Amino acid sequence: MAMSLRFNQGPSIHFDSVALALGGNSILHDISFAVEAGTIHYVIGPNGGGKTSLIRCLLGQMPHTGTIRICWGNETSVGYVPQALDFDDTLPMTVVDFMAMIGQSRRPAFLGFRKGKDKKAYETLDRVGMLGRKDRPFGSLSGGERQRVLLAQALLPEPKLLILDEPATGLDKAGAAIMHGIIEELSAAGTTVVIIHHDLGVVRDMAHGVTCLNRELLFSGDPATELTPERIFNIFSTTAKAA
Repeated sequence: MAMSLRFNQGPSIHFDSVALALGGNSILHDISFAVEAGTIHYVIGPNGGGKTSLIRCLLGQMPHTGTIRICWGNETSVGYVPQALDFDDTLPMTVVDFMAMIGQSRRPAFLGFRKGKDKKAYETLDRVGMLGRKDRPFGSLSGGERQRVLLAQALLPEPKLLILDEPATGLDKAGAAIMHGIIEELSAAGTTVVIIHHDLGVVRDMAHGVTCLNRELLFSGDPATELTPERIFNIFSTTAKAA
């Protein structure tokens, strides 16, 4: 979908012949597609198809061949929501402590927020419906509540590129509605959003672009034309038989 460019728009992203091999096994092979600036772009595909590996390559967390070009505008802020967080539940850290730790990595979390930044953190927690739990131990939160807090930290500062890996994991309908609303607000303001997601109904409703992976590129483009029932059936039925 063509989008008009704005001065404060997020980046376009170009994957050119990206490949990844680990331990002699091919994880990704010859992946080439583009994410248009300021769009919501979903990455779909069967489990084990390399979606998270591609996101980690984009984040610079995994070595790869080929090229990933992020063509920034005037701002370079990035937000990231992982599928799950490896966190010691016994740590005596509240939600506010967690936000301070993530949002101010050069400042010890026990010192709290710098003057003036606590207001923005509280506003962001309120935005995801978690302000009322700001003093709760982070380790006591449910999976869905943690995802909301992770989304909140990804919004500090408000990113021009937001990357989400299965962000709806554990979310109830209310949490999912809040997340979808925030994603659409960010996109309307020019942020580029890249999301791994399994719910094709959500993809059809929200995506400006969609890419399907199963270790190699299966298709990429406009969801209105790419997400045909026959194509989706073939992808997932073939994977089920192979398993």
